[in-house]
Amino acid sequence: MARAKLTFADVNITATVPAGTRVIEISDKISSGIVYGCREGDCGTCLMKVVEGMENLSQPSVLEARILKEHLAGRDVRLACQAQVLGDVTVRPA
Repeated sequence: MARAKLTFADVNITATVPAGTRVIEISDKISSGIVYGCREGDCGTCLMKVVEGMENLSQPSVLEARILKEHLAGRDVRLACQAQVLGDVTVRPA
């Protein structure tokens, strides 16, 4: 199975993860500053800035693109709950 390095710049931790892992799954486990309110119905709270490796994330879904547009997110911002790691990437809270 393909693996990738996911680095959280805010806490200086790198994890090796299986390709296809969503960023939020690992962020939650290592206590990164990327938070989320999905369970409370507050979509868009898990905005993250992609410091390096944007090309190594899955393409945004229609839902994610809509949420990013609603939050006036820049090109280097993604939703941690939607972005899947496909290669090495570095992120931090937006």
